[in-house]
Amino acid sequence: MANHYTDHPELRFELNHPLMKRIVELKERNFRDKDNYDYAPLDFEDAMDSYDRVLDIVGEIAGTTIADNAEGVDIEGPHHEGDRVRYASGTAANLDAMVKAGMNGMTMPRRYEGLNFPITPYTMCAELVAASDAGFGNIWSLQDCIETLYEFGNEDQHSRFIPRICAGETMSMDLTEPDAGSDLQSVMLKATYDETEGCWRLNGVKRFITNGDADLHLVLARSEEGTTDGRGLSMFIYDKRDGGVNVRRIEHKLGIHGSPTCELVYKNAKAELCGDRKLGLIKYVMALMNGARLGIAAQSVGLSQAAYNEGLAYAQDREQFGKKIIEFPAVYDMLALMKAKLDAGRALLYQCARYVDIYKALDDIARERKLEADERKEQKTYAKLADSLTPLAKGMNSEYCNQNTFDALQIHGGSGFMMDYPIQRYYRDARITNIYEGTTQLQVVAAIRYVTNGSYLAQMRDFEAAAVSADMQPLQARAKVMADKFEEAVAYVKEAGDQCFHDICARHLVEMAADVIMLHLLLRNATEAPGMFAKSAHVYANFVEAEVAKHHAWVMNMTVAQLDNYRQA
Repeated sequence: MANHYTDHPELRFELNHPLMKRIVELKERNFRDKDNYDYAPLDFEDAMDSYDRVLDIVGEIAGTTIADNAEGVDIEGPHHEGDRVRYASGTAANLDAMVKAGMNGMTMPRRYEGLNFPITPYTMCAELVAASDAGFGNIWSLQDCIETLYEFGNEDQHSRFIPRICAGETMSMDLTEPDAGSDLQSVMLKATYDETEGCWRLNGVKRFITNGDADLHLVLARSEEGTTDGRGLSMFIYDKRDGGVNVRRIEHKLGIHGSPTCELVYKNAKAELCGDRKLGLIKYVMALMNGARLGIAAQSVGLSQAAYNEGLAYAQDREQFGKKIIEFPAVYDMLALMKAKLDAGRALLYQCARYVDIYKALDDIARERKLEADERKEQKTYAKLADSLTPLAKGMNSEYCNQNTFDALQIHGGSGFMMDYPIQRYYRDARITNIYEGTTQLQVVAAIRYVTNGSYLAQMRDFEAAAVSADMQPLQARAKVMADKFEEAVAYVKEAGDQCFHDICARHLVEMAADVIMLHLLLRNATEAPGMFAKSAHVYANFVEAEVAKHHAWVMNMTVAQLDNYRQA
């Protein structure tokens, strides 16, 4: 019986990272819940055992129930019935299995019926689910929206809404509109205060809303009359029980068929303010999006793993010219690079998740008491590190996900183009990952400031000082040369002093930074577990050395004067 967690020991390796000691310490607050909740851990080892056992449960559900239902869900899809959504039968069965196993509200405090898990093991669960059905992963992982409500809502909202999510209700985030895709400053859904009823009313249309018929919605709406930019937007909570929102249509998509992507019509819908007015986009959506981007990174890694598994299995089974195709260098070269990208991307994902865990836990503590000076410093450090790695984790893993599914389909040859093999579904599902929750181009926009302010270079130099195994030391030396090229390219772009030149070079610089950082993370992993990661470290080093050289050459050969060559009439 398949178990996505135990079948892939790389996940348990990432779970047992040294930073988890500090994460558990912060999350459990000296294990104060042990006297009030029989499922609360007694100590660090007990907490880690809890995470491991839950991951085992999710891995089994993902590898059996969700995997068994995936093809049927892809064919059936959700149904638009009147103004509502009915999930595919397999999706409903998946949700039922996860709810019965108690896998909702994982990160929420126990006083709200949650498991009080850190972000890191929860993100691993999202990866496990996505490896079987990326579309269902969207529905299940959107429970993460409750993090934003917990962070910015009031205690009354916490007590009313969080237990419902922990009990299995679903969520959505309603941001985009027909005329406001990535440009959320243009959102025009109107929020007006109803003095008679003492509530807010929402009117307008939202488009491309994942799981749009969910039980609870976080909604971005324009609360300030006469405004046209982000300063006039606030965040609202809409409860489906109150009515007033209808599903106009379900979009027909290339992939993630199980996930209903809806166009919603708000007609005087009752809602309540979440947090303060005018901070909806400036503060709350940014927090919401960072969580969502980490989720898409996990989805991308799950799909990458599934694609690699399918490509490897097919290559081991398929015979051509009298031998298994995995024996051909052209094929094992592809598989090795797929595995290297998977290992590097996963290392980046969980490095980012651990950083998020530390600063989020300290944020939570700050709501109970004033942080000590060293805690404030720690919070600030890890918040900056998490902010810098989030766009890399989302951007690079979604790109690698597309590349890995492409290559796995190629390994299948003509069979991969047929609907008989699951790789075609992974290939279709993968395509959205570098589009939604901010395209790769927008991840570059988010990441470029960490290029220009020296944050990424500083991280590289810190990694260069770290001890690695003798086998990894030559690769570490090569990584330093790559960092030097990155530093040179950054200086060249900054010296030009032209914004358009800076923008056109941005993706090259960001990818160079990501390449070097991921290589260092792989070197660390290969030092600790060479049997798992040494091959990938060597393969990845060869790959990114060529990538860095390519990007470096492009930037250094580019000039401001050449910009006109790139502008199309």
